[in-house]
Amino acid sequence: MTGRALVIGEALIDIVERGGEIEGEYVGGSPLNVAVGLARLDRDVEFLTHIGTDDRGRRIVDYVEASGAQLVSGSTTAQRTPTARAMLDEHGSARYEFDIDWQLAGTPEVAPPLVAHSGSIATMLEPGCRATAALLDTYHPSATVTFDPNVRPALVDDETAVRGRIDRLIERCDVVKASDEDMSWLDPDRSPEQIARTWLALGPSIVAVTMGGQGAFAVCAAGTVRVPAFKVDVVDTVGAGDAFMTGLIDALWTLDLLGAQRRRDLAAIDTAALTEVVRTAALSSALTVAQAGAQLPDRATRDAAWKSAILG
Repeated sequence: MTGRALVIGEALIDIVERGGEIEGEYVGGSPLNVAVGLARLDRDVEFLTHIGTDDRGRRIVDYVEASGAQLVSGSTTAQRTPTARAMLDEHGSARYEFDIDWQLAGTPEVAPPLVAHSGSIATMLEPGCRATAALLDTYHPSATVTFDPNVRPALVDDETAVRGRIDRLIERCDVVKASDEDMSWLDPDRSPEQIARTWLALGPSIVAVTMGGQGAFAVCAAGTVRVPAFKVDVVDTVGAGDAFMTGLIDALWTLDLLGAQRRRDLAAIDTAALTEVVRTAALSSALTVAQAGAQLPDRATRDAAWKSAILG
């Protein structure tokens, strides 16, 4: 299936710290990880972001281009490249502190995409979040719209406003992925299953929820599917959700369910097909957490993993 993905969102440098010591600096950002992950799976990808032309910005450009993705013109106009300090606990889970300015201006000069994805900081941080939402609306007539809230509480000044933005985006999206932690922050009084069904009723065709070591589930009109986590030795969880989102988009792409013309077919996905989609996403996530940093797998690595006795 031909077509291109357009990913809109932040790119930054993750400064990884464990036990008070800096272990290294890695290229990161949730949307960047999705763009790079799709490119590593041999998909055509364009990435719209807001970074500087400093050393860290040039490192991001090199990283994106090395993956095979293309940076959209106008993405390097920031005064400085954003950073996120990722402080890891003894289990490899990360807590973040951000230095980021998120802005977008105008409509990028790209062809109508098959799938348009955004999420995380790009959809919640002023002033760029409004432009991000407008772009997703612009591409809705041609593209499947996918969204991962990937909430960053450290950047939230107005919780009510952020929750409202997320609800409005969900109403306009075809595929939504969230973590159980996202859902707990958004609505602590209801279970992830209850929230997922509420979101599904707002308009998406699929709502998928990751639950760390407990695996993942997804809901669609045909019902609910559950997939256990693949068993791996976890190095850290940086990029785990982004790898899941990437696997989700890629699997739907393989099934020829992306693009506005396929919206009705996507809404009619059955539970057997959705189970395989979620298993593909879970495998992508497992391969990522088994390495340091957000190292999303390429297609050869993931294909080989299906045959691995370790991942069964």
